[in-house]
Amino acid sequence: MKINKFVEDLKAKSAAELNEELVAAKKELFNLRFQNATNQLDNTGRIKEVRRNIARIQTVITEKANASK
Repeated sequence: MKINKFVEDLKAKSAAELNEELVAAKKELFNLRFQNATNQLDNTGRIKEVRRNIARIQTVITEKANASK
């Protein structure tokens, strides 16, 4: 249910908002990888979650681009 709500929220956003969300998620992923490399990361499962969220954002961006054609 949590994932469905996240995807619904993404679909309601504009393309510019989605791009901002994508940039923020990529920054978060970079920071998580950096923390993991320096052994400061407690919850390593968060890396997987953020990667999947990035994929979801990119999927919604692609769907919106194809729908406008």
